[in-house]
Amino acid sequence: MSAASCGRSGIAAVLFDTDVLIWVLRGNEHAARAIEEAPRCLTSIVSYMELLQGARDRKELRTIRSFLSDCGIQVCPLTENIGHRGSVYMEEHVLASRMSVADAMIAATAVENRVPLCTSNRKHYRQIGDLEIAAFRA
Repeated sequence: MSAASCGRSGIAAVLFDTDVLIWVLRGNEHAARAIEEAPRCLTSIVSYMELLQGARDRKELRTIRSFLSDCGIQVCPLTENIGHRGSVYMEEHVLASRMSVADAMIAATAVENRVPLCTSNRKHYRQIGDLEIAAFRA
């Protein structure tokens, strides 16, 4: 799939994984186009926190907040259902695939919000059967 597949028509919203957001912050035009073409842009609070964790100073923190706001990317909070679904994913997949807590919670956020996850890290999520993945290639 192309970068534009993340913003394909016929869907109400797309949840963007941390990797795609990082691509945009680094100036990748394909990633920026995927966000521009999405009907409604979402991301998980976990992805937001991962972006903040990578900031090196206050200027980068402001850049991250401005980027999300300027692009109209809504940050989805954790809910009880997301937490429960994420823990189920961990129980089912941690031994076989070494799934991370962050990936389990991001996947759970997409599934609970009934939106596809736009990511270039398909291998992180491929074992989750009820997750729709919109593959991104930079």
